[in-house]
Amino acid sequence: MVSELKIEAATGEHDEERAPGKGRGLGKRRLAREMALQMLYQQELGATALEEVFDSYDLDGYADEDDAEAPPRHRRLTQEAFSYARRLVEGTRQHGSDIDALIRRYAENWRLERMPPIDRNILRLAVYEMLHEQSVPKVVIVDEAIELAKKFGAENSGRFVNGLLDGILQGQGREASAASSEG
Repeated sequence: MVSELKIEAATGEHDEERAPGKGRGLGKRRLAREMALQMLYQQELGATALEEVFDSYDLDGYADEDDAEAPPRHRRLTQEAFSYARRLVEGTRQHGSDIDALIRRYAENWRLERMPPIDRNILRLAVYEMLHEQSVPKVVIVDEAIELAKKFGAENSGRFVNGLLDGILQGQGREASAASSEG
């Protein structure tokens, strides 16, 4: 299950098993992040209830397109990615006000509401992971967010996401240092 979705912390590489179909060649966590981004985007722009988003998500699109009867392993990988995506979406929404406040604090000259919806949801997803998914190295989270921005966002989305997440990481590091030196 989720414990199987490990990232090699030492190398920053993704898990060996790859998801099939649309996500061919993607690690389970990368596929999960893509799914989560799509779900967050759908939920925000469609003002759709989360359960409806989850229930309507098309996992068949991730089945191996060369094989009508996707091997059980492929279905399992896709289902595991979906389970992790769901966890990311639920966590991002559950902590949404704190995540948005943190993004607003570091988004100089940008109002959250004026950010492109893809960029805004990539940032929310990454900030959730940085704060609440301790098993994933922060540098991997930032790298994955940049890749999502390059794939789904506008021409400058990768740089924008990188700059803002880097600012958050540096700011969080300074705050943690200050707190530890006070204690």
